[in-house]
Amino acid sequence: MAAPTLQQPSFLLANLKADSTTKPLLQRCQDLVKIIDDYPAKELHVIFPWLVETVFGSLDGILGGWNLRLLQARSNEYNIALEFLNPSGPMMKLVYKLQAEEYKYEIPVNYLPGPVKACIQQGVLPECPLFHNKLQFPLSGLLSLNLALNPFEFFMFNFAFCLITPKMAPPGQHGSSTDSAYFVLVDTYLKYFLPSEGSVPPSPFSDSRGSVTAPSPRSTSVSFAGYGVHSPSLLKHHIFHQPSVNADPAAQEIWRSETLLQMFVEVWLHHYSLEMYQKLQSPQVKLALLQYRLSMSSMPSQPLAPPGSGTLNTYQVLLPFHSPPPLWDLLEEPFSPTEEHVLVVRLLVKHLHAFSNSLKPEQLSSSPPAHSHTHTSPLEEFKRVVVQRFVQQKLYLFLQHCFGHWPLDASFRAVLETWLSYIQPWRYTGEKINPQADQNRTVPDKWESFVQENLLMYTKLFQVLLNRAVRTDLVNAKNALMVFRVAKVFAQPNLADMIQKGEQLFLEPEHVLHHRQPRGYLTPNQGGSFLSSRQRVVTDMVFRVKSHVYALEGQDCQYKQMFGSELRGAVMKLIQIIAQARQTAKRISDHSNEVAANNSFLSWFGMGSSDLNNTFPGADPEESGECLKKTHEFLDRALEHLCQIFKLNQGQLTQLIATLGSCQDDGNNKQLPDCIQGEKGLILTDLGRQQIISGQRRFDIQYQGDPELQPIRSYESALLVRLLYRISNLINHRFGGHINALCSRPDFLGRLGRHFLSDPDSSPSRLKQSPLTRRTLERQRRPRLSLRPLASYRTLLLLLLLYGLGALLAFGPAASSLLILAGGFLYGLLMTLLADKLKTH
Repeated sequence: MAAPTLQQPSFLLANLKADSTTKPLLQRCQDLVKIIDDYPAKELHVIFPWLVETVFGSLDGILGGWNLRLLQARSNEYNIALEFLNPSGPMMKLVYKLQAEEYKYEIPVNYLPGPVKACIQQGVLPECPLFHNKLQFPLSGLLSLNLALNPFEFFMFNFAFCLITPKMAPPGQHGSSTDSAYFVLVDTYLKYFLPSEGSVPPSPFSDSRGSVTAPSPRSTSVSFAGYGVHSPSLLKHHIFHQPSVNADPAAQEIWRSETLLQMFVEVWLHHYSLEMYQKLQSPQVKLALLQYRLSMSSMPSQPLAPPGSGTLNTYQVLLPFHSPPPLWDLLEEPFSPTEEHVLVVRLLVKHLHAFSNSLKPEQLSSSPPAHSHTHTSPLEEFKRVVVQRFVQQKLYLFLQHCFGHWPLDASFRAVLETWLSYIQPWRYTGEKINPQADQNRTVPDKWESFVQENLLMYTKLFQVLLNRAVRTDLVNAKNALMVFRVAKVFAQPNLADMIQKGEQLFLEPEHVLHHRQPRGYLTPNQGGSFLSSRQRVVTDMVFRVKSHVYALEGQDCQYKQMFGSELRGAVMKLIQIIAQARQTAKRISDHSNEVAANNSFLSWFGMGSSDLNNTFPGADPEESGECLKKTHEFLDRALEHLCQIFKLNQGQLTQLIATLGSCQDDGNNKQLPDCIQGEKGLILTDLGRQQIISGQRRFDIQYQGDPELQPIRSYESALLVRLLYRISNLINHRFGGHINALCSRPDFLGRLGRHFLSDPDSSPSRLKQSPLTRRTLERQRRPRLSLRPLASYRTLLLLLLLYGLGALLAFGPAASSLLILAGGFLYGLLMTLLADKLKTH
């Protein structure tokens, strides 16, 4: 479409669909740029849903779109996609062009997050106002409900949903998820719509009315009860209480920032289990949420506004309060976030901290004059509440779900770092800090209110992590690093004291709360403010902490103190496991060093150890050398930090480690894990599983099959192995009876035959070190001739040297062969005699 001419929308859409299968991406984008510039919104309205699906893929995952999550910088289409989807690019220009005409696009309710979908289909008003006043009611029933979104909301929903749609990478295509076009676009959108410096850039498109307006005018009348009024914005309830917001151009632009954030949070974080859903639906939690929001907004409840046509109030009237049984199956869909999903959430958390911390110092005063809000931009007021009001609860539930369901492997690092990023907002203040000085940096006192308002983020998730750590293999350097990272963060000076003070405030008796005066809850006419809790004249810290805990866990929650006796015992258990892992890592390291010292350059010929089980039991390839040194270092430093956090006695810790070390030296490493004898053999107990996970004890796993059928080694000739196996098998089949009769004799000749014809690895002392079934234990290996050692390069080299020595001594091949056989026989005869003498002594 080099020079597109105006034509019917149906022909325009048909041509674009045809071009999508024949033209390269660059040419298609160039055509779209011209179409967006030349065509009016009325005709662009028809192609917009198809274009969004073409870029981001279908919501059901059948169509992959441009595969932004798989698009790497090395691809030719990478820069084309980024330029087209840039916040100031052609695609966003199309969005603003359609936004000015107030077009609507439908999204099926079935694609909403599980909790939101369940609420809507049960007739319960969703908490987030993003979904208010947007329901479309079909005649067929509730199961086909749709949401009518404006162009910007529709675009951002599809962009956010693209992250949680399952994608399969093509074979051979691998790359870091943090380098993908999708990850870069998320970062770009966050920096553009939530800027740390300056304001949100104005819309690049202006219509005849002068600017792109917000989806609906902001009203000064506010109702809290059930969010029952026409309310597309949370900020309308909590922030914007000006006589005329529409007069402020900045207020016209803040809705884009708010919509983007709400879409990201709802689509990425609003997922939790059925149990959590039932918990949050309890009356206690709802009452706690009501108290919490009342305390945050300082606003009296108002009755529901009269229902109007097309609003959610109509929805509330149409649906009875005695709704049908809950649709629990809506929440039974498994939610398993990917590592890429978690990394994008961490990017969001880090940016929101930086965005919130960019608030001007003069705006941080907790008691501003009553008229100060008239000089504060909506963006600055947005920064005050963005973390606590928009992210806290859903991120807490998201992390709690990940902590409880993520596999016990090193991929948990992404979840861990997301959590640590959230609980350390002081790291994203924009200040340049020396990394060496940062290690002992004291947490400033100004962050005490943040710690208290997020107490469960520190205490409850720490307890959940503690339960994970005791079930994790800490000998692995990556797992040891995660324990060290958590201990290092919580050991920051002043942080533990802040957490402990927050717990003391929460545990303050209830009667103290009832005698407190509601100071600071003033209406604007009385000189008060509707701004966030940081701006109140007087803040009741006890009520703030209790409201936070009740809002997330309910008033009937059984709070466990982080510095209480119960958790202190769990910490001591973790310290014991850490000490055991240190000892195991040291044993593995020492054994690896011994093996390396015993091998020489002749190991290439197989002259080194040929035992398949020459590594220490339980050792993995990554658990050797430098990795084990790092493990020891990480665990040592983790122990130091845990002692600092919980103020443990260093003498008791040293004694505990010394006791564990002596137990290991007494041969504890040679014991089997705790087992019970079952009908089919040994069965691990819970204690035995914990001993294996912690590295305290291991099974000596050995090959228990036919030695002749073991995989061919790198130090063996494959051709000779197969040839000698056939020869030995033929001899054993032909003379098996004579071999059994010889080895069954109790005299010296029988012992000599068993030396040459029996498998030394079949002794009972070796077999007891492995978890074998009873059938395997009862099976006796029959004596037989094995010629496989002759296929080893080590044996061949030795024979070659012996034949070479015989040639130097003028011996022929036949004579050398007889001498070698005689020498081997004499060696066996000598070993049999020595074995008899050792048994007699």
